Amino acid sequence: MSLAAETQIEPELVTTAREAAVAAEALLADATRAVRNRVTLEGRVSGHLFDREQRATHGLAWFATYAEAVRQLAAYAERMRDAGKLGPIEKLIVRIGLGEYLAQMLGGIPISQGEMVRPGDFGLGPEEVAGRVTPAVEELIATGNTAENRARLIGLMREHHGGTVGDCGLDDTFEAMREEMRKFAESEVAPHAHEWHLGNRYIPLETIAHMAELGVFGLTIPEEYGGMGLGKESMCVVSEELSRGYIGVGSLGTRSEIAAELILGGGTEEQKRHWLPRIASGEVLPTAVFTEPNTGSDLASLKTRAVREGDVYRVHGNKTWITHPVRADLMTLLVRTDPKEPGYRGLSMLLAEKPRGSDADPFPAPGMSGSEIEVLGYRGMKEYEIGFDGFEVKASGLLGGVEGQGFKQLMQTFESARIQTAARAIGVAQSAMDLAIRYAEERIQFGGPLIQFPRVADKIVMMAVEVMIARQITYYAAREKDSGRRCDLEAGMAKLLAARVAWSAADNAVQIHGGNGFALEYPVSRVLCDARILNIFEGAAEIQAQVIARRLLDGSN
Repeated sequence: MSLAAETQIEPELVTTAREAAVAAEALLADATRAVRNRVTLEGRVSGHLFDREQRATHGLAWFATYAEAVRQLAAYAERMRDAGKLGPIEKLIVRIGLGEYLAQMLGGIPISQGEMVRPGDFGLGPEEVAGRVTPAVEELIATGNTAENRARLIGLMREHHGGTVGDCGLDDTFEAMREEMRKFAESEVAPHAHEWHLGNRYIPLETIAHMAELGVFGLTIPEEYGGMGLGKESMCVVSEELSRGYIGVGSLGTRSEIAAELILGGGTEEQKRHWLPRIASGEVLPTAVFTEPNTGSDLASLKTRAVREGDVYRVHGNKTWITHPVRADLMTLLVRTDPKEPGYRGLSMLLAEKPRGSDADPFPAPGMSGSEIEVLGYRGMKEYEIGFDGFEVKASGLLGGVEGQGFKQLMQTFESARIQTAARAIGVAQSAMDLAIRYAEERIQFGGPLIQFPRVADKIVMMAVEVMIARQITYYAAREKDSGRRCDLEAGMAKLLAARVAWSAADNAVQIHGGNGFALEYPVSRVLCDARILNIFEGAAEIQAQVIARRLLDGSN
């Protein structure tokens, strides 16, 4: 198609996409009403009915996530057109993405490998669904994810691949930041990542020091506290590119992000001035110490206790799945300070200092011990189970200076944490796609490169499309956060979708590698292991769906 013809269809594509987004929202509204009727008792959502109808409620969360994906793809197309950047690659991504996601909304959304949700699961009949299928929806399903479009997109990707596939729609400042982080990751992270993974080695302190010099740990910390004072969108760009190099490096920033968010939101002025500049500079490496054995996401059941004795708290209990605790200098430690208060109300957050340890002596602090949890992936920082037996924390380390605020303070960080996790997932998906393309181009079978075979090419095309979809939802959630608006719904959707996209991309990248993908020597085997954790931490996919559905059905969104 000529450039003139491409330009002429820009308004048509944007208009069609916008109309399809309206239709998807209407269908979502129908589904929400239908599910609400099934879980409401005496005018309120019943917890018992909500759990009994998990297929419908969790499916609704995925349905809403797809509707948001359609909306954000349409908004992306419009922004790119207005900026004069809606080129052939971007148009194909939008068309294929809209066509596929709309078709899945009507025919079945995979909410896990063995579970599908369909409109009938919400109680919607064929006639109700058909009433929402507008000409725009029909057109995109018929002309979107076609063999012709996929072949054309893979051809363009082969010509232009090297960075991201398609313009992400960011301004020049963020693109410059992306390029800087990409250069760092390509030169100092990617060449060593597989060695760190196979050897279960720590990411070198020299690498961490360079990250600090680049401002990674102080991105969103206000300038008055030694940071760069940037927004969450910058955090997404940085996390994505670092995780593309190695998820462990991208996740180092998460430790600082969570600690800084806790201190900014709930700390005293003295705590902010003491800790934030040190976190921003990389002088202090923090870690989050929340989860306990047998509690998982049920923080209301937390048992680790802290007893005030004069100027200190003495901590007793056990924590598990603690990332990077050995080399951390500061623990954000969630404890129960009032055993008489049930559930969340008796919880407090402590800013607990500790000395750095080593493999030989992991926890050189009285009253603290631990053992490593060996893991499939997500290495480079190491996971530990930790025991506290009278471990001492200064009373001045009580976050905010008031007991009983711990859960509330933690909840304030969830939006940022989930946005950041979505960005990490996008980086992992990008890494999988990079490896898949490289191998498919280099591997010759039956007289030609693997990438010339449609089923190989189609897998790569869908990686590119879904990476862009996840990216647009994630950036949107970040912009909402930066604008000061509540975005727990959008952040949850971003995390839910991006984690699935990362796993799908990694799994398909291994498939493209064939037997070699199952060999430890190939980096794609590491990416598969790294991708798997994303559906579990920062809220397992099921918990995430539960939270999203509750927001939708309570009508508080």
